Amino acid sequence: MTRTPLRPLARILQSRARGENPDAIERENIRLRAEADRARAHARAEGRLLVLAVAFFLAFSVVGLRMGLEAASDPREPTMATRGGDAITANRADIVDRQGRVLATNLVTHALYAQPPQMVDPARAARELAAIFPDEDAERLEARFTREGARFVWVRRRMSPEQLQAVHDIGEPGLLFGPREMRLYPNGRMAAHVLGGASFGREDVRAAEVIGVAGVERIFDTELRDPAAGGAPLRLSLDLSIQAAVTEVLERGVAMMSARGGTAILMEARTGQIVALVSLPDFDPNDRPSPLVEGDPADSPLFNRAVQGVYELGSVFKAFPVAQALDRGILRPDSIVDTAGPLRWGRFRITDFRSRGARQSVSDIFVHSSNIGTARIAQMMGIEAQQEFLGQIGLLEASPVELTEAPQGRPLTPRNWSELSMMTISYGHGLSVSPMHLAAAYAPLVNGGTTVTPSLVQRPRVPAGEQVISAEASAAFNVMMRETVARGTATMANVAGYHVGGKTGTADKPRATGGYYEGKVIATFVGAWPMPDPEYLLVVTLDEPVETSGTEPRRTAGWTAVPVAGEIIRRTAPMLGMRPDVAGPRADAVSSMRP
Repeated sequence: MTRTPLRPLARILQSRARGENPDAIERENIRLRAEADRARAHARAEGRLLVLAVAFFLAFSVVGLRMGLEAASDPREPTMATRGGDAITANRADIVDRQGRVLATNLVTHALYAQPPQMVDPARAARELAAIFPDEDAERLEARFTREGARFVWVRRRMSPEQLQAVHDIGEPGLLFGPREMRLYPNGRMAAHVLGGASFGREDVRAAEVIGVAGVERIFDTELRDPAAGGAPLRLSLDLSIQAAVTEVLERGVAMMSARGGTAILMEARTGQIVALVSLPDFDPNDRPSPLVEGDPADSPLFNRAVQGVYELGSVFKAFPVAQALDRGILRPDSIVDTAGPLRWGRFRITDFRSRGARQSVSDIFVHSSNIGTARIAQMMGIEAQQEFLGQIGLLEASPVELTEAPQGRPLTPRNWSELSMMTISYGHGLSVSPMHLAAAYAPLVNGGTTVTPSLVQRPRVPAGEQVISAEASAAFNVMMRETVARGTATMANVAGYHVGGKTGTADKPRATGGYYEGKVIATFVGAWPMPDPEYLLVVTLDEPVETSGTEPRRTAGWTAVPVAGEIIRRTAPMLGMRPDVAGPRADAVSSMRP
């Protein structure tokens, strides 16, 4: 490029001729050149900035796109969400009581998971989470977050709204939430053994299946999840208010008697519909505990004593040979039976708790609970007749009640059903059944002779059962049940105005190695009211109760299970819409308390 002189001679001379200052011309030339240089530099800078801006834009776009894809994509941890490619649905119908009150429902919640590559401060996050969730350990959480190659970590499968907000406040970008539904039991422990509980099945970060794991939740799992049902609730026969009253009374009774546990079943005598079912100890299905891995399963709060517990129940079994003998016309209530004791069978001796003479009527044998008299009646009936009758009333098969645990309570029958077995079974030893079996077996004895199928589901119509004893035999049996409460072994259940009938049973607990424990019993009372045509049936069973108000400990059912049952009847009868018949007959109570 040819450089032009700033002060050419011709221009200088011309400027001087016109009287101009040549120095001003030079300064102007310098200014113009500087402006041109600045303009070229500015243009070059704008080009560089534009290139740099485009580069940054592209870089951030790639990063943003990658983060969006990471957030929208499934976690890298393998899940159970791909079985058959079906979409996960959490739809599950409510469970309600007979009045329509909610026992179980679904609630929207969130799961919490972590994506360690996105975490800013895993150690701090672990500490904060351990403070929010006391059952979590900060060190273990940090180890999971920082494990080499970890891309996904489940932290919590459900959270309360308060916990969700607390986690959100941590401000850790690697902690993420996934919406889902969870099962909620708004009444806590109430009816826990009936409802059972639910858990998550197939799941991913977007949804989770809710499946039943025990109780009616499991047995009706398919129906509760069936979209064709349109979300119609499962209506149980339970009454929540009565369930609460029975639970409260039984809890107090178990505590007062220092019992290991207890159960109560309140049933409609004519239909088998169960109004209340309680097993103690119990649990909260919102936080279902883990099963025991060692020890006695009966010590677990998950153990349903009403259907899983099978026991020798003692003298409550005396009802069966007596009712059968009345039905067959072999004996009448006033028939006299030889009760002289002891009754010997080989090396085995059958005795009574307290002898009431060498000859007693059938009614007195039942009311005062004579082992010898009942064994004599069983001998009149024979082994085959006993087996047939016990089978007809459901004591030789698993209970059909709608609980997953019911088949585990299959009766324990003798290996060799001998004549001695026949006699001991007649007064409640040698055959172990559940309290649910007992309730269903007593129903035909008091309701006119028709068998029932125990049920936890409310049904508009219940099919008629099999007639196993005559209405006349049932009526005669009910008179003896009433006399047992009025003047026999169950006077503490003689609730004024309700004409309660019943039978007690106290059985020593058998050892696993053979023989029986001393001082450990199962105490049972079966009650029915109002006599002579009862509407309701109640079974109360206490495991190892001891009544200590006197000078010596008392364990028989008359002192333990009976007062608990009496209080349950006193509390629930008005709730069942039953008005006390204060003008009706009420036999004087006596103080005889025997098994």
